Amino acid sequence: MFIDTHAHLFYPNFNGEVEQVIERAINAGVEKIIVPATDLATSKQAIDLAEQHDMIYAAVGVHPHDTNEIQSNYLELLEDFSKHEKVVAIGEIGLDYYYDFSPKEKQIEAFRKQIDLAVKVELPIIVHNREANEDVMNIIREYKNTSLRAQFHCFAGTTKDAKELISMKHFISFTGNITFKKADSVREVLSNVEIENLLLETDSPFLTPVPYRGKRNEPSNLPLIAEKVAEIHNVGVEDVARTTNYNVFKLFGIGEKPPVSYVYKIGNSLYVNVTNRCNADCVFCDRKGDAVISGYNLKMKSTEEPEAAEYINLIGDPKKYKEIVFCGYGEPTIRWDVVKEVAKYVKDNGGSTRLNTNGHGNFINKKDITPELQGLIDTVSISLNSTEPEQYAKLMRVDPKMHSEMLDFAKKAKQYSKVVLSIVGLDEVDKEKAKDLAVNQLGVEFRERGYF
Repeated sequence: MFIDTHAHLFYPNFNGEVEQVIERAINAGVEKIIVPATDLATSKQAIDLAEQHDMIYAAVGVHPHDTNEIQSNYLELLEDFSKHEKVVAIGEIGLDYYYDFSPKEKQIEAFRKQIDLAVKVELPIIVHNREANEDVMNIIREYKNTSLRAQFHCFAGTTKDAKELISMKHFISFTGNITFKKADSVREVLSNVEIENLLLETDSPFLTPVPYRGKRNEPSNLPLIAEKVAEIHNVGVEDVARTTNYNVFKLFGIGEKPPVSYVYKIGNSLYVNVTNRCNADCVFCDRKGDAVISGYNLKMKSTEEPEAAEYINLIGDPKKYKEIVFCGYGEPTIRWDVVKEVAKYVKDNGGSTRLNTNGHGNFINKKDITPELQGLIDTVSISLNSTEPEQYAKLMRVDPKMHSEMLDFAKKAKQYSKVVLSIVGLDEVDKEKAKDLAVNQLGVEFRERGYF
């Protein structure tokens, strides 16, 4: 169920117990473990462990603590190690100014050279950062327009840093410290990082989560970290596991892309993947990319779109869910007749419904469909995205006139359903102005959606 992306199983305090540690991890639901090295010797040890155990993968690299007396040919040796089929990253590398184990200039030189190696061999990096945030961020920015992808393990930056790294397609991970009593600032950052950008890690044998703090950490404690992530994000543990596992596939190539989901459960709600087709092409939408959300693959051709009967069969008893949501990576009103048929089944059987739409349904269907919402759709969530037509058009790559089309849809829809206007949390979008338009001018609810 879970993947531990950071466990140093070669540490001396695991000696003689690795087999038992792995067995406990499996019993706790940990399916795979990445073992990042700290120097050349442990790079070889990590590879040896990966060769001995199907569930273990290795990362090779030199930790900043070990850059002071590094071998002159270390890059050649790491490149040789990187060719092993179970080596999935260059790491653990980075900067550490907390301890005075290696001069800053040597750390920086080794960090840059190992990043260059990672780009050359087309592997991601695993980054260590302790009290060196400014230099780490500046160096990573130098590679913004390259193929570099990274995991920022035991994340030590700010929410602003996290968002900048995510915009460069990097991933963030937190350790057992998110369970510590005096870790409110860390949890605050975590709360602002969408799960689609997270990985799970223990950093074994360090940073053991509560209630085992003070004892040696190991991968079997990973569920405690996943539970805290789920609690902070108000989702299920299975949502955290599924999403972060897919992130591991995206970054490290471990596992595979899941099959297409026609319905998908997040929290207590069931989402209906209606279509990938859309009349818009939003800059923040991954419809033309992987089209995966929360670990669910929603990528489907128009010829693969199910009919209403199949959705109904997959839904079963709608009362099992908080609500049935018509969503996906396309515009549901393109298949309005299917939405209506499924919604009628849900309402006839005691369920609640929500339609996530760009508000172009009347334009798409060449008629006013809002009266048909009555009795079928309880809540209509409409993508406002911006109060400015020109900015709206730029973000959604549509004609600016579609802004007034969307607002007109919202005004008409609120006669028949509860309406929520939403924006994506982009810095360039005026959140307060959008909220005022929704709440004070249109008399509907307002929500900001996270950008990831």
